[in-house]
Amino acid sequence: MKPQPPSAPVAESPAAAALVVETSVPARLDRLPWARFHWLVVVALGITWILDGLEVTLAGSVAPALRESPVLRFTAAEVGLANSAYLAGAVTGALFFGWLTDRMGRKRLFTITLLLYLTATAGTALTWDLPGFALMRFLTGAGIGGEYSAINSAIQELIPARHRGWTDLVINGSYWIGAAVAGSLAVIVLDPAVLDVDLGWRFAFLFGALTGLAIIFLRRHLPESPRWLITHGHADAAEAIVETVERRIAASGHTLAPVEQTVRLKARRSTPLGEVFSTLLRTYPDRTALGLLLMASQAFLYNAIFFTYALMLSDFYGVPSKDVGWYVLPFAAGNVLGPLLLGRLFDTIGRRQMIAFTYGISGVLLAVTGLLFHAGLLDATTQTLCWSVTFFFASAAASSAYLTVAESFPLEIRALAIALFYAMGTGIGGVLAPWAFSLLIESGSRGQVLIGYLFAAGLMLAAAAAAWAFGLSNERKPLEHVARPLSWHED
Repeated sequence: MKPQPPSAPVAESPAAAALVVETSVPARLDRLPWARFHWLVVVALGITWILDGLEVTLAGSVAPALRESPVLRFTAAEVGLANSAYLAGAVTGALFFGWLTDRMGRKRLFTITLLLYLTATAGTALTWDLPGFALMRFLTGAGIGGEYSAINSAIQELIPARHRGWTDLVINGSYWIGAAVAGSLAVIVLDPAVLDVDLGWRFAFLFGALTGLAIIFLRRHLPESPRWLITHGHADAAEAIVETVERRIAASGHTLAPVEQTVRLKARRSTPLGEVFSTLLRTYPDRTALGLLLMASQAFLYNAIFFTYALMLSDFYGVPSKDVGWYVLPFAAGNVLGPLLLGRLFDTIGRRQMIAFTYGISGVLLAVTGLLFHAGLLDATTQTLCWSVTFFFASAAASSAYLTVAESFPLEIRALAIALFYAMGTGIGGVLAPWAFSLLIESGSRGQVLIGYLFAAGLMLAAAAAAWAFGLSNERKPLEHVARPLSWHED
C-alpha cells in the first residue's frame, strides 16, 4: 500500500520528543532532480505573493478612487494611514503566525493564514469609514504576513540546494504578477463608465478574496516539510513523504543515486524563546545584523515608492485614477523579470556578489530617478520607465533579503526568524514610509519628494556595502551546512 503523508502531524509524546533519529532525508531531498513536485511547490506557494502583489497594487491603484468616493472621501494622508495599517498588520501577523509555524508545522499555517486573508480582504470591500477600512486592512496584512514565514520556510526545506536561490527569488518575485493583474483590473473597475466610483474599488477587493479561494484546494497536494517532521518526532511520516516523491520521480524516468550521507537529530516539541534570541544574537550576530539591514532597506524602498505610486502619477502628472493601471503594468513587468532573469546568478556567481550588486545598482538608479524628477525632466511615461528599470534590480534585491534570512538560521527557528526579520525590517523601514511619502507628495514640493528618494537610495547603498563585507556564500550548500540544526546530536 502506498504511504500517504499526513495532512497534519499528531501531537508529540514526551518519548517522541526525546527521540534521536539518524536520517538521510535532507540529503535525499537535495539530490532530487527538478520535477513536477517542485513545480507544484513553486505554483502553490508563489500564489501567496501574487495575492500580496494584488492587495498592495490595488491599495495603491484605488487611492485616487478612495479620495473621490462620495462615502469615504479620504485625504492623501488618510490613504497613507490605511496603507500603513496593512503593513502594521503584516508585521503583527508575521510574528504571531511565525511563532506558531515553528511549533505547529508549515502546512497547517497555510490554511489558517489564508482564511484570515480571504475574510479580511472581503471585509475591506464592505467598509464605510476610515476606522473600518483601516481595521480590515490591518487584518488582511496579518494574514499575508503570517504566510511569509510558513512559505519561505517551506521553500527552503523542500527545494534542492542547487536550485534554492533561483526558486526563492522567482517565488518572491511572483508578487508582481499579482501587481500586473491588479493593474489590469484597476483599468476596468475604476473606469466610471463601467462602474460607479464607489463600487469599483469595492469590486477590486472582492476580486482578491475570490481569487484566493482556489489556493486552498491547490495546497491540499503539498506535504508538510519532512525536515520539520523529523525534528518534531515524526520520522516515519517524513520518510513516507520523501519515498512518495522519489517514487513519482523515478516513475517519470529519472534514476536516483543512493544516498549515504546522514544527520543525527534529537526531536523536540518546541524551541524556547531564550534559545531563539541566543542563537540570533550570540551565535550568529553578523548574520542577524546583515539580515535586518537588508530587510529594512528594501521595505522602505518598496513601501515608500509603491504605496504612493498612484498619488505620484495623479498629483504630479495629472494621470486620472482610471488610467493608473496602465502605468502599473510596465512597472510590474520589470519587477517580475528581475528575479526571473537574475535569479540563476545567485546560484552560480554567488549570493554575496549578486546581493551587493542588486542593492547597489538599485540605489544608484533610484537617486538618478529622483534627480531627474526634481529637475522636471520626466513625464508620466518616462517616470514609469525609470521606475521599471530601477525595480528590475530592486525586485531581485528584495527577494534576496528573504532568501538570506530564510536560509541562514537553523531549521528549528527558521519560521520565527523570518517573522522577526520581516517584522523588524518592515517596522523600521516600511510602516511609516507610505504615510511619510504621502505627506511629501501632498506638499506638492518636488524638492521634498527628492529628499525621500535620496534617503531610500542611501539605505539601499548601505545595504549593498554590508552585503559585500559580511555576506555569506550559501549557494548550492545544504541547509544543514549553512546553519547546523539546534537539534544536532553528536555521537
